[in-house]
Amino acid sequence: MYARQMLETHPRKPVADADVLVACIEACHACAQSCTACADACLGEQEIGMLIRCIRLNQDCEDICAITGAMLSRQTEPDWHLMRRQLEACAMSCRICGDECGRHGDRHAHCRICAEACRACEEACNRMITAVPA
Repeated sequence: MYARQMLETHPRKPVADADVLVACIEACHACAQSCTACADACLGEQEIGMLIRCIRLNQDCEDICAITGAMLSRQTEPDWHLMRRQLEACAMSCRICGDECGRHGDRHAHCRICAEACRACEEACNRMITAVPA
């Protein structure tokens, strides 16, 4: 990924720890991609009716993660109060989506993988919350 390179070339230095910031940006984008792919794979399954909630949560989580990753990538004049709330929402979405995908992980490998991505993103967001200025 290019997150670190972009941060290093930005005229303003990150206010938060760069390693934590880069890890969170990358986790958000990876989770968004996993959620998109999982929702699509769920749509291809035979028993789609049992996966409707999973699909919906995948779509919601994908949107929240993509926006969070984009917001974290912007280093010019961030509003850290807003960023903290966005990170909290992202962590919550990842927890809820990860739990739902985890329920289907034994039957569907794509759900197992997505649950892993959601858990990694939740952890990254929680680390980032502690790194942002108060």
